[in-house]
Amino acid sequence: MPDKKRKPEKETPHKEKICKACGRTFAWRKEWEKDWGVMKYCSDACRGRKPGEADAALEAAILELLGERDAGKTICPSEAAKVVGGTETRRDWEGLMVSVRAAARRLVKAGRIDIVQNGRVVDGDSARGAIRLRLR
Repeated sequence: MPDKKRKPEKETPHKEKICKACGRTFAWRKEWEKDWGVMKYCSDACRGRKPGEADAALEAAILELLGERDAGKTICPSEAAKVVGGTETRRDWEGLMVSVRAAARRLVKAGRIDIVQNGRVVDGDSARGAIRLRLR
């Protein structure tokens, strides 16, 4: 009877992944070598913060505001934050801005909207400064 040879383990390709919490892409790192096949989150902070009801409300607010506009028109992310957080004071909605941008990135990955700067579509992960949101 021949010696049994162990099958070589298949390596997981080192493609970029999308974080389940924030929607950003993250790349393979040496420190994640053993766990790369099961990685879902880009950081410990994202691992502890999974999208919830507030994130779903922000996504719905973005789509609702864009649906009310004419084709090709854009909205500012702060408009969605104001719908969900309220407009009495700036503190009501200002804390939601990071979550709105994350919701926008998730909608971009789903193919529903585009993130625009100066009239051009940009990558939501690397966009710095003021952005606008537009239906596809």
